[in-house]
Amino acid sequence: MRRDLVRFSKWLYRLGFMPGTSGNLSARLDQHRLLVTPTGVSKYLLKAADLVIVDLEGRQLAGTRKVTSEVSMHLAVYRLRDDVDAVIHAHPPLATAFACAGRALDEMLCQEAVMTLGVVPLAKYATTGTDEVAASLVPLVAGHEAILLANHGAVSYGNTLLDAFLKMETVEHLAHIHLVAHQLGTAQTLNADQVEQLQKAKARYVHNATRPESRIALESYTRAIRL
Repeated sequence: MRRDLVRFSKWLYRLGFMPGTSGNLSARLDQHRLLVTPTGVSKYLLKAADLVIVDLEGRQLAGTRKVTSEVSMHLAVYRLRDDVDAVIHAHPPLATAFACAGRALDEMLCQEAVMTLGVVPLAKYATTGTDEVAASLVPLVAGHEAILLANHGAVSYGNTLLDAFLKMETVEHLAHIHLVAHQLGTAQTLNADQVEQLQKAKARYVHNATRPESRIALESYTRAIRL
């Protein structure tokens, strides 16, 4: 798990989602503990030994560095979603620009938006490093897979680090599509019937993905990216 957190941290840095020492990641170790990135460390220079362990109240249990000041954001997600085992907070540039413009990613402009994340809402403004951030997420976490943070960045979460990472990557991808479509001046949103058909297709896809052969393929892919 330490190696995986370091690996995904470096990928997010290389994508430009975590410049400087910004951003943080966490993963559930068990029902009582989380493995979390520390504060004030470049995600490119992060080492496995730098990671810290906290309980679900945010109390640090192990590690020589201090836990990220934004740990309350992660804790809020874990408390509200039993199905979540990994959380990523990052500053993807285009998605963060939408958050700074006060705009959610709530237009279904492309089929991929419906098939992946659906609406990515905008949480109300909250001062970074405070419990206000966690409070701003509470109304939104249950019904969404990623959230924009007003004038701040984004948070995504999933049942694995890979899942949370892919969702964060998709948030930035959808922000790019939104930006260019509106720059072109002829953005066409999907209508209600089209969205409904895509949601049915998504349900079939999710069902097929839970089959044993699909799980084996996913496990093989996960092992491959670790090499």
